[in-house]
Amino acid sequence: MRVDFSYLPQQFENSEEIFADLRKLVASCDFTLGPYVEHFEKKFAKYIGVRHAIGTNSGTDALILALKSLGVGPGDEVITVPNTFIATVGAIVDTGATPVFVDCNSQMQMDCDRVEAVITPKTKAILPVHWSGWPAEIDQIMQIAEHHGLQVVEDACPAAGATFRGRHCGTFGHVNAFSMHPLKLLNVWGDGGVVVTDDDDLAAFLRLYGNHGLKDRDHAEIWGVNKRLQPFQAIVGAHQLETLDRDLEKRRRVAARLDLSVQKFSDFIAVPPRSDGANGAYHMYMLRAQKRDELVDFLRSKDIDCKVHYPIPLHLQTAAKGLGYKRGDFPECEAQAGDVLSLPAHQFVTDEQIDYMVACISSFYYS
Repeated sequence: MRVDFSYLPQQFENSEEIFADLRKLVASCDFTLGPYVEHFEKKFAKYIGVRHAIGTNSGTDALILALKSLGVGPGDEVITVPNTFIATVGAIVDTGATPVFVDCNSQMQMDCDRVEAVITPKTKAILPVHWSGWPAEIDQIMQIAEHHGLQVVEDACPAAGATFRGRHCGTFGHVNAFSMHPLKLLNVWGDGGVVVTDDDDLAAFLRLYGNHGLKDRDHAEIWGVNKRLQPFQAIVGAHQLETLDRDLEKRRRVAARLDLSVQKFSDFIAVPPRSDGANGAYHMYMLRAQKRDELVDFLRSKDIDCKVHYPIPLHLQTAAKGLGYKRGDFPECEAQAGDVLSLPAHQFVTDEQIDYMVACISSFYYS
């Protein structure tokens, strides 16, 4: 039996409705901004419950715009985690600010108990990541930020649809970022992203700066850049929003079945704690496994396309040499990098495939 990590061939097997709208786009020749982007932005804003959603070319661009809108720049520090995708930190560096890391906790989220120890007079913002689509402890982060007069940017790139105490992730911070990369749950046919806020002034800046600083065709209010969402991606994104909740519920059922099934391997496998009030998007189903690398090879030999996200924490990457960190600085993150494993757990995984994965794991550890 084969269990694929990618679900894209199944998800887009029948895309005639999308193609029908794309043909309308081609007929209109409205290839930048325009009604299709506006439609998607309003639809996304309504879905997560914010005043403003601005489409971007990628999740990375959404993060950069979010930080820029808050005035983050050279001389500033932004607190984040080292167990995330490179884009989180790349966006901070792109503004000219310095990333400051804190370790993660057993949920693979920012350890809130360690945040205040790294706040300095240079700290401008906190950038938590809802890693793997599971909500970070965002209420505590917001409390810390408010106490110290700091801004919060949520990296909700992997967490469209995830909620914390009934509220969507990506709606707590001052301005927040989402990705629509093909392997995100809310995905498009290439790169795409969204930056969101309830602040009218921030929204005006985001739209202006991300569109060359142009107030209209002939008047540049500020020096800006091009980080616009393309209309054809907006069309795909709008269609995906129609099925997002359905796909989320399927992923959550798969994750719950896996959680229950792997309990029998508790001597070898640890599932991150599932906190009350959190409802994950399960962008990735991540667990920790003894003999991880050997298990990966074994599962792949059984046609189970498992992954490792990621074996090298960001503070140990060559790009981070100038930040002054070393091995041992973030022991929880480093330990997780050595044994973390992502199993296929998307909306197209069947009960039979789950049982097969569990049987193969059992065979590995007990045979």
